[in-house]
Amino acid sequence: MKPPLQPVGGDGIKSEKLRNWARAFETMAGMSIMRRVGSMLTGMAISLTLAGRAVAMECADDKIDLRGDWGSARFTVEVADDPEEMARGLMFRESLPASAGMLFVYQRPEQVSFWMRNTLIPLDMLFAGADGVVRRVHAEAKPLDETLIPGGNDIQYVLEINGGLAERLGIEPGTEMRHPRIGQAAAWSCS
Repeated sequence: MKPPLQPVGGDGIKSEKLRNWARAFETMAGMSIMRRVGSMLTGMAISLTLAGRAVAMECADDKIDLRGDWGSARFTVEVADDPEEMARGLMFRESLPASAGMLFVYQRPEQVSFWMRNTLIPLDMLFAGADGVVRRVHAEAKPLDETLIPGGNDIQYVLEINGGLAERLGIEPGTEMRHPRIGQAAAWSCS
């Protein structure tokens, strides 16, 4: 074990400078560790708890929050809410950042089905009702597969994320979504 910093010189100035330098170094080292941990989480904004209190995150049109017994996560999303955007979806994309996805918003709950025509990356599809609660998770949809993927009845929101991510995070039916477009029936509202 190293001895603590000892004063250098009779006036204590150098020892104070050394202590300040050591504090700055410790702070930078801690920040470096935090950056490494952040990159290990592949950029995903997972809710943090500081001193026993959850960090509040604001609702935003380009963000969606998910929470469940498994924990919570935040994704950056593009919103597809018109027929053209919904038909194109994530077609022709060669990659998708780990913390990104696409949120499909239907005007009202309905029976929905998806396919992977012209979609080059595997996707997980989270099908949710008007309340934003996930009813079904379809994992690892195969690129370019034109087999219909039924989402179920009374589905109003579909979130597509990278294939395999739902399983890694533990996202399952019952998970709640929070986004400004999820209406007054939201189980987890923005207000």
